[in-house]
Amino acid sequence: MTQDLIDSFWQVARVRANLNRLSIYTGPQPLDAITPPAWAFGATPEHADELLALVLAGTKTATSTALWDIEADPDEPMPERGGLSILLDGSSRPRALIVTSAVSVVPFDEVDADHARAEGEGDRTLEHWSEVHQRFFTEHAAHDRGFSPTMPVVLERFEVLYDGS
Repeated sequence: MTQDLIDSFWQVARVRANLNRLSIYTGPQPLDAITPPAWAFGATPEHADELLALVLAGTKTATSTALWDIEADPDEPMPERGGLSILLDGSSRPRALIVTSAVSVVPFDEVDADHARAEGEGDRTLEHWSEVHQRFFTEHAAHDRGFSPTMPVVLERFEVLYDGS
C-alpha cells in the first residue's frame, strides 16, 4: 500500500516540480523516470511529523546524519547534490519532494551555527543543535562506535520542489 502511495505521489510531484518539462523534446530523463527514495526524518513517527512540519513551513532546509550510520547500513545511500527524495510523514505517507542542494562532511564539533539554524529545530542555535544531535546520534546509532565529538557528520542542504500537503 505504501509503495502505491509513493508511486502515485511521484507521478504528480514530478509534473508539479517541472521535472518532466524537457521530456517532450528529449525523451525521458533519469530524474523524471526513476522514483526517488522515500524516507522520513528522525527515528519515530513523532520525529517524522515534527520535522516534516518544519520543512513544509520553510523553517527546516538542512539535515544531518552520522556518517558512521550511513556506512553501517548498506541500504542508506550517501546523499548527493542534485539527488531527489520523497519525504514521508510519521504514517509513511508521502508529503514532499525535495532536492539536495549541497552535501559536506565535517566533524561533529565543527558543525557551524549557520547549519544549526538551517536545521530549524528548537531555538535554532548551535548549542541546541549539538545537545539534540549528540543525544540522537547516541540513542539511535546504527553503528557500534559510540558518540565522539570528532565523529564525521554528513550535512545536507535541500530545497522543497513540491509540497503535496
